[in-house]
Amino acid sequence: MARQRERRQNPVAVALPFDEARDEMFQHIMRCGVIGSDQAHQSEWFDETMKYLTERFHELSAVQLTELRVLGERFVQPPKSGRADEAEAVSAA
Repeated sequence: MARQRERRQNPVAVALPFDEARDEMFQHIMRCGVIGSDQAHQSEWFDETMKYLTERFHELSAVQLTELRVLGERFVQPPKSGRADEAEAVSAA
């Protein structure tokens, strides 16, 4: 008779509030069409969204909320192409 193997259960990872807030913000960005909108609209959207996230994730510090906004603002920026940046650097030199 074969011995049955013991199955180990992997512990479930608990998401930190900052990670949850970041993921929720990125989902809102994708759903609301913030990417590609005017800078003024993005700024207004981030102001309102950060108020919401501050209320929803009250355990986040002011530093974490600032970091969250910076991540979001970087996320909505158009992608940078490495070749175009290199070409501009070479032509400027």
